Amino acid sequence: MEKGHPATYVEVQKIHPLYFNIVRKRYWWFGISLLIIIPGIISLFMQGLNLGIDFKGGTMLDMTFNKAVTQASITDTMKSVGLEGPVQLSNGNTNALIRTEAMEETKRNELLTALQTKVGEYDKATLKEDKVGPAMGQELTRNAFYALIIAMGLMIGYITIRFQFVFAISAIIALLHDVLVVVGLFSLFRWEIDSTFVAAILTIFGYSINDTVVIFDRIRENQAKMRKAESYEDMVDKSVWQTMRRSINTVVTVLIALLSVFILGGESTRVFSLAMILGVFSGAYSSIFNASQILVEIKTHMKKKPRKGGKAARA
Repeated sequence: MEKGHPATYVEVQKIHPLYFNIVRKRYWWFGISLLIIIPGIISLFMQGLNLGIDFKGGTMLDMTFNKAVTQASITDTMKSVGLEGPVQLSNGNTNALIRTEAMEETKRNELLTALQTKVGEYDKATLKEDKVGPAMGQELTRNAFYALIIAMGLMIGYITIRFQFVFAISAIIALLHDVLVVVGLFSLFRWEIDSTFVAAILTIFGYSINDTVVIFDRIRENQAKMRKAESYEDMVDKSVWQTMRRSINTVVTVLIALLSVFILGGESTRVFSLAMILGVFSGAYSSIFNASQILVEIKTHMKKKPRKGGKAARA
């Protein structure tokens, strides 16, 4: 245990002015999670996800303007001809990568004429146009699913070796909670998703497990020093509060950066930053209020479950 760190449960309670027993109220935290997850799951079954061009297929235009342009001017011009889609600028805001729905020749010419009139002259010789089929989106989704499965398998192995298998199961359930929250909210509010959404989900997976492992590490330390009069629930609650300041500082720091990207990053990073903001909130919540509480539930169930000889198994 860290030098100068409060050793007893009473000491931990005294130094936290907003202290309350998190573990004993675990069914409240589980209920809050279900209130968010269940509507999202229902929405996924009823209306699915609002897939963007990366998944449904469409047209990509890569064009170079003769002057610096803005994302707003391009997106407004696209809307004026009935089109929508993300715009990514580069090379001093003179190069624009435009992604929109599949266009017929007439609609394509209408868009190009509007861009030249309202945004600025572009180099017709370097204009590139690509058709993106839905197969690419299907492959992206499939690869992301495989990546999540592999990540979960490796995490289970790592946490089992470092802690115990029961810790690994608790962590994975908390991670699935985070994925379901983010995916469910995107479905519920019909926010469009693109390829950056997949990257955000994978990033959330790694971020959330980090904070959970820190709490689990403190639980392992405290469990080795448990007094006979101390309950497992109180020991876990003490561990959560001992790492509370670190958890809060981490999430606040990350959120400041993500909010900056969301507000100032432009349309091309909007989906990624929004998914990350939701994921960071959900990850912090699940690490503090769900993961260790799931561990307590499993340990309690194991303790109550009788052995073959009739005696209760020790947690």
